[in-house]
Amino acid sequence: MTIRIVLADDHPVVRAGSVGLLTLESDFDVVGEASNGLEAVSLAASLSPDVVLMDLRMPEMDGVAATARIAAESPSVRVLILTTYDTDQNIVHAVEAGASGYLLKDATPEQLAAAIRSAAGGETVLPPAILAKLVSHVRTPPTPPDLLTARELQVLRLVARGLTNAEIGRELHIGETTVKTHLVRMFAKLDVGDRTAAVTVAMQRGLLKD
Repeated sequence: MTIRIVLADDHPVVRAGSVGLLTLESDFDVVGEASNGLEAVSLAASLSPDVVLMDLRMPEMDGVAATARIAAESPSVRVLILTTYDTDQNIVHAVEAGASGYLLKDATPEQLAAAIRSAAGGETVLPPAILAKLVSHVRTPPTPPDLLTARELQVLRLVARGLTNAEIGRELHIGETTVKTHLVRMFAKLDVGDRTAAVTVAMQRGLLKD
């Protein structure tokens, strides 16, 4: 399967370097380039890429605002933040806006390629250092220890490891539809709307401790 990518960065040299790097992957196709957030929103709507690789600091509209617009107007498009900024506030705002992941520009080419594939597959991309900063800013009430069933906890731990629904199903010997059912129930119990938030809240509440 070819993963269609829109690259959003206001630095032409960075875009050129990124395009050159991404085109080395046989399953990647860079279908558009944006120099600001408004262009990224427009290209996400017109091209329907699988992933928008989004910088944070751009003119016209920054990456967080563009991510929020894409999440609202083109919900099937996944946004992966790629930036040099790793402050807690930036991370929290990006995830709250609907980003599927957050990666720093010092990532290796292999890490970037893996992150794009994970994002395209519907997974969250939060390296441990980024996730730790995100968790530290999440304030949630205590969770009753029996709120989640044993099976739901198993699924949640595998989600935290970055496994897809299909991989979780194979690991637990259950159908992919059953995995999705467990996820929906967990989202309701944890009062969250996606996998990233579920893992974040679960870590904050101590549900993922061995």
